[in-house]
Amino acid sequence: MGQRAARRGELRIYLGAAPGVGKTFAMLGEARRRVERGTDVVVGLVETHGREKTAALLEGLEAVPPRRAEHRGHVFAELDLDAVLARAPQVALVDELAHTNVPGSRNAKRWQDVAELLDAGIDVLSTVNVQHLESLNDVVERITGVPQQETVPDEVVRRAEQVELVDITPEALRRRLAHGNVYPARRVDAALANYFRPGNLTALRELALLWVADQVDVALQRYRAEQSITDTWEARERVVVAITGGPESETLIRRGRRIAARAGAELMVLTVLRGDGLAGIAPQETARYRTLAEDVGATFHSVVGEDVPTAMLDFAQGVNATQLVIGTSRRSRLARLFDEGIGASVVRRSGPIDVHMVTHEQANSGVRVPVGRSPHRRSRRIAGWVLAVVAPALATLVGVLLRDELTLSTDVVDYVLATVVVALVGGLGPALLASVLSALLLNWFFTPPFHTLTIEAPQNVVTLVAMVVVAVLVALVVDRAARRAEQAARARTEAALLASYARTVLTHPYPLARLLEKVRENFALTSVALLERTDGQWQRVACVGPGPCTEPDEADVDIAVTPQVHLSLRGRKLPASDRRVLEAAAGQALLALRQQRMAAEADLARRRAETTELRTALLSAVGHDLRTPLTSIKAAASSLRATDIELSEQDTEELLATVEESADRLAGLVDNLLDSSRLATGAVAPALRAVTFDEAVSRALAGLDGWSAVELDVDEDLPPVVGDAGLLERVIANVVDNALRHGGPDVAIRASAHAERVELRVVDHGPGLPRGAAETAFAPFQRLGDRDATPGVGLGLSVAKGFTEAMGGDIRAEDTPGGGLTVVISLPLYTSAGEAAP
Repeated sequence: MGQRAARRGELRIYLGAAPGVGKTFAMLGEARRRVERGTDVVVGLVETHGREKTAALLEGLEAVPPRRAEHRGHVFAELDLDAVLARAPQVALVDELAHTNVPGSRNAKRWQDVAELLDAGIDVLSTVNVQHLESLNDVVERITGVPQQETVPDEVVRRAEQVELVDITPEALRRRLAHGNVYPARRVDAALANYFRPGNLTALRELALLWVADQVDVALQRYRAEQSITDTWEARERVVVAITGGPESETLIRRGRRIAARAGAELMVLTVLRGDGLAGIAPQETARYRTLAEDVGATFHSVVGEDVPTAMLDFAQGVNATQLVIGTSRRSRLARLFDEGIGASVVRRSGPIDVHMVTHEQANSGVRVPVGRSPHRRSRRIAGWVLAVVAPALATLVGVLLRDELTLSTDVVDYVLATVVVALVGGLGPALLASVLSALLLNWFFTPPFHTLTIEAPQNVVTLVAMVVVAVLVALVVDRAARRAEQAARARTEAALLASYARTVLTHPYPLARLLEKVRENFALTSVALLERTDGQWQRVACVGPGPCTEPDEADVDIAVTPQVHLSLRGRKLPASDRRVLEAAAGQALLALRQQRMAAEADLARRRAETTELRTALLSAVGHDLRTPLTSIKAAASSLRATDIELSEQDTEELLATVEESADRLAGLVDNLLDSSRLATGAVAPALRAVTFDEAVSRALAGLDGWSAVELDVDEDLPPVVGDAGLLERVIANVVDNALRHGGPDVAIRASAHAERVELRVVDHGPGLPRGAAETAFAPFQRLGDRDATPGVGLGLSVAKGFTEAMGGDIRAEDTPGGGLTVVISLPLYTSAGEAAP
C-alpha cells in the first residue's frame, strides 16, 4: 500500500450519451478482464437499477458493503470510502461519478470521494452521462426539457487518464428500453415519449461525440507539446469569411483558407446584401469572388440584412461556425469616434464565435474623397465653399510670412494650387470664388503697386485670367466625372434593385406582397398599391402600408403597367429618374400577379382533382361497406320473417345480434362520414374545457368490442388538458378501434405528462406501417389498398386527426420498438386561467 500511495491512481471514465447505453456493463466487463489477469479489483459501489444482465456481471467480484445513510426517513446506499481506503485494492469500481452524497457524508459529491481514492494510489473505474457534465448541463436541458440537478465539473473528467465513449444508436437504445432492459415496464412508454425521443437521443449522441472529440484534440495538443512537434496537424472546425467587396476581399478569402487549413475546417465565404437590394459588390465582382471561393475549396453564400454585423452573426450562428474572419476597418480613427464600425460591433457581439481581424493594405486609410463623388452632396458642397475662402487665405499667409524667400511666380503657383484643390472638392461655384479671391489677394499683396488693386504689368493680367480659366476647366472636369460617377452609381443601384425584385418574384412564396413592400422600403413611401380596372371600376389587387390608393388619381406617383393595371404610390413625389426602376418594378408586380393567379388556378385544379379522387374512393369504399351490413341485415330479417322455417330461440338471438351488429356498423360508418364532412367544411366548433384522460378513456372504451383485452396504464393523478370531452372520446375510440382491428389483441393505453403537455399513447404490436407511411397514416381511405377483409373505410384515424387538431392538440404515428404501431395523442395542459399552458 505504501508503494501505491506514492503514486496517484489513474481514473478511467466510461462516458455515455444517455442512461441505458451500457456504461456500467462496459465497466464491469473491464473489471472482470482485469480480475482474470490477476489484478486486485474491488467493487466500491455499482448501481444495477434492477437490470439483470448488469447484476449478473457483478457475481464473483469482491464488493465492499455500501454505507447505509438515513435522510428524511429514507435509507440510502452510499460508497463506504473509509472501507475502500482500508481495503486498498489496486482497482476500485465506483459508479455514477456525478452522484450527490447524502447530507452528512464526508464529501458532498461522489467525484470528491473518487479524488481521495486516487490520492491514495488506487485506480478507479467510473461512469458518467454527458448530461451531467457541467458545461453541457444547460444545453441538455434545452434539448430534452429536463433539468439535471447532479453535475460534475468538466475538469474532473478531463483529468482522467482515459475517457471511453460507450456509444449506441438511438434506435437500438429505444429497442433496449422497449424490451425492459433499462427501466421497468411501467416507465417505458413515458421514457420513450419524453426524454428518449429519437431527436433527443441523436442530439445527446452528437454532444457526447463532440465532447470526446474535443478531448482527443486536447490530448493531441498535450502530446505535441510534450514531444516538441511543430508541424501542423489539422482538426475539424467551421470557418466563415465575411467580405464586403472591397479590395481587401481577396486577401480575406486567402487568409481564411489558410486558417481553415490549419484547423481542418469547412470554409464558407459570406457577402451581405442590404435589405433594399443595394449590394455592396458589383455583379462581376461577385462572380469573381465566387470563383475564387470555389478555387480554394470554399462555398459561397449571400444573405440579405439591413444591419451587416447582425446578418454576419446570424449566418455564422445558423451554420454553427466556430470562427469568423473579417477585415480590419478602413475607417480613420476620427471616423471610428462616431461609429465603431462593423469589425468592432462583430467582436463585441460574437459570443462563443472566435473572430479573426485580418489586416490589409487598405486598413486605417482614413476618410477618402474619390473624384467620382457627386459635388452636389450637401457635406461636400459646404466643404467646398469653406475651402474656397480658407485655401486662398492660407496661400496668402504663406506668401506674406516667406516674402523674402519666395518670388512672385511661386506665389502664383500657390494660388493656382489652392484653386485646383477647391475645384476638386467643391466644383465650379467654389472654384470660381477661390480663383477670384486668389486673383484679388495676389494683386493686393504681391503685385506692384502693393496694397492696391491696380495692375501695372500686362503679364499680371494674363496670370489672373489664367487662374480663372484653370479653375473653370478643373471644375468642369470634376463636375463631368462626378456626373458620370453618379450615373454609374445610379445604374448599379438600379441593376441591384431590379435583380432583387426579380429574385423576389422567382423565390418568395408570396412574391406580390413582398415585392410591393420592397418598393415601399426602397423609395421611402407611405403605401404602394397595385390597382386593376374591372368592369369600369378600380380595385386594389394588393397593397402595403397605411392609406393605400383606391384610384390612380389619388396617387403621388402613378405608373401605368397596362391600361387596366396601375402601380400607385403614395407618400412623396419622386424624381423622373426613378421612373425607370418603378416601371420595371411595376412590370415585375404584374408578373407576380399573373404568377399568383396561375398558382391559385393550379391549386383549385389540384383540389378539384383531389375532390374527384376522394369522391371516387368514397363511392368505392362506401359501396362495399354499406352493402355488406345491409346484406347481413336483409338476410337476417328475411330469415326471421320466413314462415316455412322454424327457428330455435338460440337461432333467433343470433339473427337479432347480427342485425344489431350490422346496424352498429352502419351507424359508425355514417358517423365517420358525417364527421369527415364536418371537418372538410370547417364546421367543428369544440367546447374547450378541462378534461382528464382517464375519464375520456373509460367512456371511449365502454362503447368498443374487445376493450377488456386492452392494457390500461392511465394515472388518475395526471393533470387535466384543454379539450372537448365528446371529441376526445371519439378520438380515443377511433384510435383504439383501429389498433384492435389491425394491431391484434395486444393493445396498451398509457399516458404521461411532459413539457406542458399530456400525451396518450395507444400501443399495438401488429404489423405496423411500411417505412415512410407515417405521414399518410391519417389521410382518409388509407385502407383501400388493404387486402384483408377488415371492415371500415379508413376514416377513423383521419377523423381522429381532425378532431385533435380542432382542440389545439396534435396526433402522430410512431413505430413501436420491437414491431407495431404507436399512435400518440398530445394535448396542452389546462392552467388555472382556463387556457392552454404556453
